Amino acid sequence: MPTVPVTESDHPSDDGGAPGAGAGPGALPADRLIAFYTDHRRDLPWREPGTTPWGVLVSEVMLQQTQVARVVPAYRQWIERWPTPPDLAAEPSGEAVRAWGRLGYPRRALRLHAAATAITDRHHGRVPDTVDELLTLPGVGEYTARAVAAFGYRRRAPVVDTNVLRVLSRATRGVDTRASATATDRRDLDRWLPQDPDTAATFSIAVMELGALLCTTGEPGCSQCPISDDCAWRAAGYPAAAAVRRQGAWAGSDRQVRGRIMAALRDAPAAVAEGELAAVWPDVQQWRRCLDSLLADGLAVRVDVGWIGLPG
Repeated sequence: MPTVPVTESDHPSDDGGAPGAGAGPGALPADRLIAFYTDHRRDLPWREPGTTPWGVLVSEVMLQQTQVARVVPAYRQWIERWPTPPDLAAEPSGEAVRAWGRLGYPRRALRLHAAATAITDRHHGRVPDTVDELLTLPGVGEYTARAVAAFGYRRRAPVVDTNVLRVLSRATRGVDTRASATATDRRDLDRWLPQDPDTAATFSIAVMELGALLCTTGEPGCSQCPISDDCAWRAAGYPAAAAVRRQGAWAGSDRQVRGRIMAALRDAPAAVAEGELAAVWPDVQQWRRCLDSLLADGLAVRVDVGWIGLPG
């Protein structure tokens, strides 16, 4: 594991009261993290000036379990077609599923449509600006609510995704982790958040970017890390994380069958005959099980006897 310390950044500190350089092992020095983000941030469309809270919400939902490179073109097309929640709410939910394409986990498209409808009906078309209100939206959980508050409205809110949790656990606790974020993790991150809301929002995205670019699960770039001298994991000798159960293989799985059925429905201009839809998979029992699950999830509907289509 590389352990060469990096040179201190010459950027001025703007940490709003959070610990800075020289905090020692077990710290998240805001000044160096923000300087790292300023110098190395990726050019992503949801970070462009003028991005609305709706744009942030769309990006956060799309990025769940999907790589950034796959999300970028889908995000641009989505925002161009539906720049506001009322624009999406005015169309059938099936159009959201169709536009979702091959991003995977298409129930997210239904959740976004339901959230757009709730925003239109209950909030006059404006995305709520508090965590509590955001949590009332369909499909919006703890992480997404805080991400929209922080990145969409520049609020002071602890935002903990898998990248942030990995940095937090390694740098401040000296352990690696493959777990999901908890309320304790959010409380722990909150103590490192700068008090100034705008600076806190930048700090949050900076920690996330460090986890995505350097503090990765595979081969961390410790020699380039701006906080390596403060990292408790490095000081502890890089103890390994506990093994985690991997998701099953894609080939032959129900996920693959569901994906093929959804692709056939998206590509068709109208409903598809059930017999024609059955041709996407040779195992009839597995195909039937997967079609039934899509119908139960609301991703497909029976539009007539023997005909299947996207939700209206």
